[in-house]
Amino acid sequence: MRATSSLRWKIAATTTAVCCAVAAVLGILVHNLVSQQIAGEVRKDVSRELEHALMHYEYGTTHGDVNSSLDPPGLPPPLRRLVARGETGSMVGEHEGKPVMWAAGPADGKALAVWLPYESTRSRLRDVDTTILASAVLAAGLVALAGLFLADRISRRLATTAAVARRISAGDLDARVGFPAGAASDGPRARDEVRDVALALDSMAASLQERLEAEKRFTADVAHELRTPLTGSIAAAGLLPEGRPKEMINDRLQALHRLTEDLLEISRLDSGVERADLTRLELGEAVRRIVAGTRLAAEVTVVRDAVVLSDRRRLDRILSNLLVNAHKHGSPPVEVTVDGPEVAVRDHGPGYPAELVARGPQRFRTGDPGRGRGHGLGLTIVAGQAAVLKIGLSFGNAPDGGALTRLTLPPFPDS
Repeated sequence: MRATSSLRWKIAATTTAVCCAVAAVLGILVHNLVSQQIAGEVRKDVSRELEHALMHYEYGTTHGDVNSSLDPPGLPPPLRRLVARGETGSMVGEHEGKPVMWAAGPADGKALAVWLPYESTRSRLRDVDTTILASAVLAAGLVALAGLFLADRISRRLATTAAVARRISAGDLDARVGFPAGAASDGPRARDEVRDVALALDSMAASLQERLEAEKRFTADVAHELRTPLTGSIAAAGLLPEGRPKEMINDRLQALHRLTEDLLEISRLDSGVERADLTRLELGEAVRRIVAGTRLAAEVTVVRDAVVLSDRRRLDRILSNLLVNAHKHGSPPVEVTVDGPEVAVRDHGPGYPAELVARGPQRFRTGDPGRGRGHGLGLTIVAGQAAVLKIGLSFGNAPDGGALTRLTLPPFPDS
């Protein structure tokens, strides 16, 4: 969720930033336009008053209804310089500490100036700026909320798609996003890229599921078809005269028989029809019995015993396969350690290949360069049976070398 939350806030932040930038540009433009308009009105008034004052000065009459003076001390220097060049002009300045709009023109070599109060105009401009700022903040807030809402919808759909992809990666091939696809045919204007990704993921999952189901059916069919002629071949081999040829034929037939049985077991595990016959087991005693039954050299150590809920036959199958794998691909001594509900099987060989540790066992892959010492089905069966028993399973390598497999069994409820 962290990634999608980040995306949600990034979209909202980007939308808000763009809105603020647009509001700032529009606010500046509106401020300049309104300021020029309001100030222009005052400038026209003071320019008109200056014309009247100059006319009255020319005819020697007074213009008593407006503030006017010759060379007033508060006249801004830029206006003095302008009048000195024989021109008239106006600008905002101060008179006796108050803001005014000045206008001045030449009169007998002097500057005749008039001024109008400008405080109310500044207040109007401040009110306009406050209104522009409040409008910009309100617009930015509304756009931010709208952007956050839209980004949240997008991120939730992306999170759903990502969660389904993770479920598919974990082996749940029935998982689907299930976004409605009806609008997909409404034309380019109705295009929804998030839905397109979801539909592509669903299509990929369906295709992958069909291929895996076909592979499973093929494996099961091959195993079933091999079983009958193989049983007949084993029976026929028993009629051969004693000797080395018979031993070699029986050895190969038994290997083929084990492979066929393993394939049948994997097909049953893949189909999901296997059900565990759970019972109460004292783990230490059960492990000792299973190891003794394999007749493979292994040292059993019970650090701490535990009572677990498991299927004796399936647990036997798991540990037997692990011991066979340890002797076939590892090196002695093989150690089996029981510590509470956890069982660790370890050898002192080269260890598991990195691909198996990272991705788990895969059928017909042994990690053996020669590929002549197994079919990679033993550990696949271990993983399948562990899933049926809800046993935690991890493959790794010991720090000082050797393959290390850990089983974590569910405890018995009353223990």
